[in-house]
Amino acid sequence: MINETISIQINGNSYSVSKDITILEACKLAKIHIPTLCYLEEINGNGSCGVCVVEVAKARTLQRACITQVYEGMEIQTHSPRVREARKVIVELLLSNHPKDCLSCDKNESCDLRKLSYDLGIDKIRFEETAQMSCILDSTSPSIVRDSSKCILCRRCIEVCDSIQTVNVIQVAGRGINSRVATFMDQGLGDAHCINCGQCLMVCPTGALTEKSEVDEVWKALADPKKVVLVQAAPAVRVAIGESFGMPFGSLVTGKMTAALRKLGFNKVFDTQFTADLTIMEEGFELIGRIKKALEQSKAIHPEAVALPLVTSCSPGWIKFAEHFFPKVLNHLSTCKSPQQMFGSVAKTYYAELLEIDPKNLVVVSVMPCVAKKYEAKRPEMNSAFKYWNDKKHYKPEDNFPDVDHVLTTREVARMMKEAGIHLPDLEDENFDTPLGLSTGAATIFGASGGVMEAALRTAYEVLTKEKLTNIDFEEVRGFKGIKEASIDIQGLTLKVAIASGLGNARVLLEQVDQGTSPYHFIEIMTCSGGCLGGRGQPYPRNKEILEARLKGIYEEDRRLPIRKSHENPAVDDLYQKFLGTPNSHLSHELLHTHYLPRGVYDSDENLD
Repeated sequence: MINETISIQINGNSYSVSKDITILEACKLAKIHIPTLCYLEEINGNGSCGVCVVEVAKARTLQRACITQVYEGMEIQTHSPRVREARKVIVELLLSNHPKDCLSCDKNESCDLRKLSYDLGIDKIRFEETAQMSCILDSTSPSIVRDSSKCILCRRCIEVCDSIQTVNVIQVAGRGINSRVATFMDQGLGDAHCINCGQCLMVCPTGALTEKSEVDEVWKALADPKKVVLVQAAPAVRVAIGESFGMPFGSLVTGKMTAALRKLGFNKVFDTQFTADLTIMEEGFELIGRIKKALEQSKAIHPEAVALPLVTSCSPGWIKFAEHFFPKVLNHLSTCKSPQQMFGSVAKTYYAELLEIDPKNLVVVSVMPCVAKKYEAKRPEMNSAFKYWNDKKHYKPEDNFPDVDHVLTTREVARMMKEAGIHLPDLEDENFDTPLGLSTGAATIFGASGGVMEAALRTAYEVLTKEKLTNIDFEEVRGFKGIKEASIDIQGLTLKVAIASGLGNARVLLEQVDQGTSPYHFIEIMTCSGGCLGGRGQPYPRNKEILEARLKGIYEEDRRLPIRKSHENPAVDDLYQKFLGTPNSHLSHELLHTHYLPRGVYDSDENLD
């Protein structure tokens, strides 16, 4: 079907555009930038901020470009004196009700409001007497800090929480000048059914939503001579951190990142990809076990025979989403911990024994693309290493320590590097330390949506068939499509798989599982659209072009690594031989697996707790 086109004028020039678009979209096609604060492409266009106003011939008032549709013969002025003055007044009013702490604000370098003020040439604020919104500083969440005094009521956070993640934990409360973004009954985010995904803080145009920083705690640990401080870096970090230093989007800086972390003072620099390989061994054998159990009961794989589909468990935001909204499907989740948490368990048991060090003096720091990882590390059940040692040394309850002590986002560790005077692009490449720094290409692609699935398939196929894959690239599970599906032939056995990124997409697959109609045997779910490459701890900004550049970097590292299958990682094999025994062994389950908690969720009409 061909879209009908119409003729319009923008700033005196004629354009032919589709009749079904807004003024904002038409101006974008004409390469004319219209400033916005509340607008998010394909997500939010409610015109609440008014910054995008334009002048339309014969219209009595200025029109909001993000919600006004074009029509035949429309004449638009995007920067007339009336338009420019109106935009300045709108932004000045926002600034009059906004804290003046730009120099120390966490969003200083990426604040849309600050940038817009500069672009509009605002050098003074004429409305200083406007009363500022009362500040509610909500730090109840382990991942996100909410500062209501910096909120401009753009509603971006509400829309992304609602339409992308389908969590609906925040809404506008109050009316008029008393309007505010709030949770039900003004609970703190840590007390509500927030899943800690960080989608809200990624789209917030000011510093109203930021990650809860652990930078000071890490600096303190690095300065303590009694502590041995280990750091692990996730796959997606190495294709994003360079952006914080002006490098091209998607630059693969694995070696430079390793060198920079070492210069920060970490005693050992390891790779989360080591335990990504370990995750595949545990999760892959868990899948194989369920398939074999199903086959014992039938000649074909029937999901109803055992708890199939098996659903991946690497993404902590998705796990909490399932606990709140789909408690009936928790038995379908892999019991495997995420690579981050497996690393902490292994580091404070196996590696502590190698070092002959008291694990209480071992500090594990993670560098992650994800703010939900901060929450995950603080889950009370994530202390397997303490339980392991307690059986041997009988620690006191007050000696309890977590598997992972501190989690830094990509943004946070980049700021630490800058504070230490380390300029990433200038560094020579260095290698990770061993043995927890050796990994494969399969572990690298964990950072992309479909990567966990592909890595698992590489191992599951060869373990089940006892044959080498002729082509280890499962192209059908790659890319940014919200829901992907594929059928994999394993010597006549058809394995049906699905991948979802973004929890709105995950909800579609989970409802099938909940209703017993899912046709799949294995499902991968990532909390963020595009997977960890688009994690909400990654550098600002984020768009499709940036994600595509990061994706290219991830698969480049996969291709160039000498080993590309998790079950061929010699360091992981050594870990099993010397310590764990076999995948899914008793010790593996004690250290590398976990359990999930059915949680209540507030529905608009009823508290279901």
